[in-house]
This record gives sequence, C-alpha cells and structure tokens, in this order.
Amino acid sequence: MSTETPSLRFADLGLAEPVMAAVAEVGYETPSPIQAATIPALLDGRDVLGQAQTGTGKTAAFALPLLSRLDLKQGKPQVLVLAPTRELAIQVAEAFQRYANKIPGFHVLPIYGGQSYYPQLQALKRGVHVVVGTPGRVIDHLDRGTLDLSELKALVLDEADEMLRMGFIDDVEAVLKKVPEQRQVALFSATMPSQIRRIAQTYLREPVEVTIAAKTTTATNIRQRYWFVSGLHKLDALTRILEAEPYDAMIIFARTKSATDELAEKLQARGLAAAAINGDVQQAQREKTIQQLKDGKLDILVATDVAARGLDVERISHVLNYDIPYDTESYVHRIGRTGRAGRSGEAILFVSPREKNMLRAIERATRQPIAEMQLPTVESVNDARVTRFLSRISETLALDESSGGELGFYRELVERFEREQNVPAIEVAAALAKLLQGDTPLLLAPERKREPQDFRQQREYVERAERGAERRERPAREPRESRPEREGFTPRPKKDVGPRQPPDAGMETFRIEVGHMHGVKPGNIVGAIANEAELDSKYIGRIDIHDDHSILDLPEGMPKPLLMHLKKVRVAGQALRLQKLDEYDGSGGSAKPRGGFRPSAPRPHGAKPGGPGKKPPHRKGSSAGFKPKD
Repeated sequence: MSTETPSLRFADLGLAEPVMAAVAEVGYETPSPIQAATIPALLDGRDVLGQAQTGTGKTAAFALPLLSRLDLKQGKPQVLVLAPTRELAIQVAEAFQRYANKIPGFHVLPIYGGQSYYPQLQALKRGVHVVVGTPGRVIDHLDRGTLDLSELKALVLDEADEMLRMGFIDDVEAVLKKVPEQRQVALFSATMPSQIRRIAQTYLREPVEVTIAAKTTTATNIRQRYWFVSGLHKLDALTRILEAEPYDAMIIFARTKSATDELAEKLQARGLAAAAINGDVQQAQREKTIQQLKDGKLDILVATDVAARGLDVERISHVLNYDIPYDTESYVHRIGRTGRAGRSGEAILFVSPREKNMLRAIERATRQPIAEMQLPTVESVNDARVTRFLSRISETLALDESSGGELGFYRELVERFEREQNVPAIEVAAALAKLLQGDTPLLLAPERKREPQDFRQQREYVERAERGAERRERPAREPRESRPEREGFTPRPKKDVGPRQPPDAGMETFRIEVGHMHGVKPGNIVGAIANEAELDSKYIGRIDIHDDHSILDLPEGMPKPLLMHLKKVRVAGQALRLQKLDEYDGSGGSAKPRGGFRPSAPRPHGAKPGGPGKKPPHRKGSSAGFKPKD
C-alpha cells in the first residue's frame, strides 16, 4: 500500500461517534500516515501487517478502529493486545481508556508480570472488553483458565520485533494458536526479520501491508547534543548540566541496574529529586515512581533501556545518555522518550574518546548530525544558584503578602536584635541567609586548570599541534617495495610498511612496543593516547604498525610527566613503553630494533636509529626477519 498520506481528516475515516468525540477532545484532526492507511482496513475487518518506527502513532492506528467495532454487551475480552514490556502494556491500556472515555461501561485491563494476580482475576471475573498484556502473563492466565478468548475478535501484536529480541516469540506463537480461527490480526513491527515475516505468513490472512518509511529515525523536533568526556568526571559534568540547563523533567540512561541505583543515590545526596527504575525494582514501586514523575514530585528518573521502554510522560523535556548505548536502535528508543506528540525535546549524549566510533554510527543511522556542546561554566552554574536563592526569597515574600503571613513576627525579632546588639539589619539578613544555606557553599569554587608539575607545557604542545595541523597536508604514502638484502640480514617474511617520511612541521616521531603480533590496530593506539593524553585524535599523526612495534608521530614538546605516563599505558595487553625514535636504544621492547628500518630522510636532529655511523644493535641467535652473520 502506498505510504502517501491523502489529505484526510479523522472525520472522513468512518470511526464510531463516541470514538470520534474522544478524538476531537484530545485534539486530533489529521491522521498520521500509518493511521490513514491502517484505520480503514481494520474497520473493514482486514488483517494488517504494518511496518513503522516507534513514535509514528500506531497505537491510535489500531485502538481507534477496534474500539469502533466493540460490542459492549459482551463481557468476555474482544480485543487482545500483546506488548513486549509492562510499561508499553500500561501505555497502550491508558490510550484505549483515553480514546474510550465517551463509551459508557467500557473496561480495559493491563496484565503483566510483577503485579499480583488477585486484581487481575477480579477484573476478568467482572468482565473486560480489551486486554493488554505481556506474552508471559497472558500465557499464565490461559494455562490457569482465567483468560477466556472464545469471543475474541481481534489480536494485535505491538512491537513484534522487540518481542522477538526479548525472547518472547514462542509465547506469541502459543497465544496465536489459542485464539479463535475467525479473528482479525494486526501485526506492527519497526523491522521485518525473517521470523516475524514467517509469523505473518502463517497467521495473517491476506493482510493489508502498510510500510511507513521514515525519513529519519529520530524526530526533528529533538535537539541532539554530545559532550566529549574529558578530565572532568562525568558526575560533576552531569551536576553542572542539571544546575545550569533549564529542564522540566529528565530521564538519565545508564547501562546497568547497579549504575542506576548508584547514580540516583549520588544525585539525591546533591539535593536533587531523583529516583531509579530497573528490572530489580518491584512493580508497585515502579508505578509509584512513574506517577511521582508525572505529578511533578520527582524531576529525574535514572533508568536502564528496558525499564524505560514505553514510558510516555509529558513532562520529560530532556533525555541524557550518561552511558552511550551499545547500538543505534537503543539510542533512538531512548531519545524517543522526549519530543512526544510534536513537543520539542532535548537529547544529550556523553561520549568518551573510545566511543567516538559509536557516536559516528549513531549519526549515520539517524541521518542527523549531533552537535558538540560546551559544558556550563562555573560562572553560569553560580549565576543559576544565586538566581534560585533569590527567587526563594521572592516566593516567600509573595506568599506572605498573599496570606497575610507570619513575617511580621520575624521582622520584630530582627528589629529587636538590631537594637539590642547594635548590628545593622543588612548584617542580620546576611547571617540568616548563611544559616539557611547551611554547611554547603552556595557557590562553586573558581575553576582551576589542571596543571601539575610542568603540565603547562601541554597547552604549548597542543597549540603547536594546532598550528601544524592547519598548514600541513599528509603526503601520500609511497608504494611498498621489497627491501634489498644486506649482509647478515634477510628480508622480513611478513608484510611491513615502506620507507617512512619525516614528520610534519610541529611533530616528532616515537616508537611504541606493540605491533601486529599483538593484534593491535591503529584505532586502538589512537584511542588510548587520545584518552590518556587528553589530546584530540586529529593531532595524532601517521602510524606505521610493524610486527612487534609501531612508529607514530605526535606533537612536539610533550611534557615529560605525560611521556612517562604514556610509557605505562597498555594497548592490546602490552605496555606502550613510548620512546622518541631518535633516542631509541633497544631497551624499550622485548626485541631489539631491526636493521630493515631506516627513515627515508635524516631525522630532525640528524640522528639515525642506533646512533650515527653505527650498525643497528642486534642479538645473537635468530628472531623473525633476522639471521646472524656466518
């Protein structure tokens, strides 16, 4: 079916009058592409196979037509919706309730694990028209005989690929085998892997296929930014953002359950209204926490991917990825928690040097650039703190004025203290402000640059590298040639790099003791040095990887403490043992330098490996690529 959306209005789709009244009440006018394509087919009783990304309006696409076809006189479930997570099941059930608020006597029941069976059993006995559940709990009720699907008219599989990913596909098939033969099936999935396609071919009858090809996988109304994790600790950076960035409510994503608990506790200790949800949190507590977020009693939710799936809280203005996700799809689902229903949203991503490739992969997958953000300065954080402190005074004065308040009593106390102690009122006010603030300083200390010992040189070598990067162009490498045999040596049996060009202006050449035999790749070396030296990777020059060592160019003038530190950094399980190439004496690695390597031009100081006029040092005995003299 074509994905082009005709210029339809909801009033043109043939929905039942009570459903249309609810649609008008929530403010819908024009159906989204998937709604325009799906609603007529479901109203006609056709099976539907829909492929669309999350956030395209597919819940309304199946809920509105199925509500229009309900028979309220029947007390057994007529519609069953399977969803991969508890949160999505609750969200879909709430959507049914919202769209049916003009249908008297309508009942919908979400059923999922982690909740007591008793309220679910009681509701099923009273009679419900729509059941929304997770596959495992639905199977439990079917096995107990407490869920009667004999009068089921329609089955919806929502986010089928997610149910496949979470291992629920066998349960889904078990449910499909237990529903009446004469029933309608609607299957919705963001992707169509072979197992989902097989289920569609097996259980759907001549379905109407609807494919909504999104131009991008993330909403354009979400501003995406990243902060490059440097020397400042992530928690300190997060605290600055929370203090200086205006937000209503925020979800912070961490990778592990323990990380969500730990981060929430640290934010609470800093006076922020934060809580964690993850797979270990009891369902009753999860629901209470989410309700607190909706009610404004909680501002920050720290969550894992699975725990936040399906959350739709209108207050969420920001999503912050404290830990970068492992795949691009998770990133899309995460930031989809904000910018809902056309509202604007903010997404912030913390990226470490080793995670740069993941950042680029996210940009390629979403086809949207992610802009680098500047961390709020100490000054901006302090300004925000002062503003909040002053606003508390203004709010207290305004509240007292409107309520005819109690400030008169405190005013008398201040005047009395002023008279008796002969202290100006302004000094009394300052003392009271300090008393209110307590032991926690109101302002952050001025930012001090990290320059221990002679790290001041680090700024200088970065500046030199920047100047060199602007004026240099990397020459193309010469083709590799087999090197002529020299007396006492044989050609290297393995691939090796060709003659090396002299370093570019502002650079010098180093040797590190890790190579092909250790399984190292250029990206491993760049990532380690960029991270440990807090140096942008664009300032790391050419890298030639040999069998047991590598040669690379770095900015001139690197401070000695940093060079000493880089000697100990490990890559591919090996210490780098970094040394300037023209100072290399053969002591850096497990093997001495080989005679097969000479720079193609004199080094900047005129020196050659092993010293001028000397043969390269070697050991007695044989090693790869070396044969002693006869």
